[in-house]
Amino acid sequence: MLARMLTFSILIIVLLLVDYYVFQAVVQVSKNLSEGWKLSVRLLFWLPTLLTILIILFWTFGNPYSLGPQFRNWAITGIVGVYFSKFFAVLVLFIDDIQRGIRWMLQSFSKEESTTTQGEVLTRSEFLSKTALIAAAIPFGTMAYGIISGAHDYRIKRVTLRLPNLPQSFDGIKIGHISDIHSGSFFNKTAVKGGVEMLMNEKPDAIFFTGDLVNNESEEVKDYINIFDKLKAPLGVYSVTGNHDYGDYKKWASAEAKRKNFSDLMAAHKQMNFDLLMNENRFLQIGTDKIAVIGIENWGGGGFAKYGKLDEAYRNTNEAAVKLLLSHDPSHWDAQVKKDYQDIDLMFSGHTHGFQFGVEIGDFKWSPSQYAYKQWAGLYSEGNQHLYVNRGFGYIGYPGRIGMPPELTILELKRA
Repeated sequence: MLARMLTFSILIIVLLLVDYYVFQAVVQVSKNLSEGWKLSVRLLFWLPTLLTILIILFWTFGNPYSLGPQFRNWAITGIVGVYFSKFFAVLVLFIDDIQRGIRWMLQSFSKEESTTTQGEVLTRSEFLSKTALIAAAIPFGTMAYGIISGAHDYRIKRVTLRLPNLPQSFDGIKIGHISDIHSGSFFNKTAVKGGVEMLMNEKPDAIFFTGDLVNNESEEVKDYINIFDKLKAPLGVYSVTGNHDYGDYKKWASAEAKRKNFSDLMAAHKQMNFDLLMNENRFLQIGTDKIAVIGIENWGGGGFAKYGKLDEAYRNTNEAAVKLLLSHDPSHWDAQVKKDYQDIDLMFSGHTHGFQFGVEIGDFKWSPSQYAYKQWAGLYSEGNQHLYVNRGFGYIGYPGRIGMPPELTILELKRA
């Protein structure tokens, strides 16, 4: 309890210092307003601060999971959005403090009076105060736009990949690939339904889902089962689990409660007619030709859970001319697949979301995600092995996307 109290106190002090610093700009800019407007503007500035303190207080000493996933999402987004934006204001105001400090020192060593022009309409301090508030407004506005417009701006990525061992019967097969649904974050059911319809309009021959159906709790997907059960394909819909599907990021009342949550999640896959592959495989067959779909539980690099057992999933697939692996985390490709399973032709992953932020223009793509993951979005090839990383259908934490739209992949396999 003492540690929590200390953490809470330090965090609140830091946030109040940031707020007070930015408030100086608000005071400067609002000084010429009428008394009523001046008071309103200044009180309005402190309202988010009050709400932030109350939320952090409850988060620290209460049970945030009692508030529901939607409230938690928006609370975190609001706090991060507001203070991330204020950070830019602080930078500009710091420049103002530097120049005022220099002027003060020069005046202290000079017998001359201040050189500030009397009657000047816009002083440099006022200019920088306005600049600081604009600097804060730009990232805040961008984040708001990413929520309103970017969260459900589904884009179809079309990829053609040639495989030398692909049987003639499978030449031209279209695979629909989605990942990272994160149903607990959704706030627009109609838009989600539209994304599913977009994928179905492509008429894929098979559909792969590579994990993270929920954020923490199986209950989150309940209201979306009758949307995602519309995903159908002639050769089947196959799925695997991601790191968020196990409830590892929530404190459960008991180990049994956590086990039941995961059991319910697996049941949700079945309700949606997803063939959930838990370290196992299936064969896609056309005539006498077969290709293998291998699916493992989450296996992530670094500190992420390693539930996947590729040796079990791979077993008895030798008769397949082509092997396709579904594995949530792309770091698995370098860690195991390329080294020990060189006859796996293509791996499908997600996990990174492209950090839900980036720039993609033509062949150029950039995202902070690339500093955390070697393979983070799109197609990667080394020799005869390939990896496709889907940018994600949903979102988590920040309920939006900036320059990194949610992805629906259509990957067509052709004979080399």
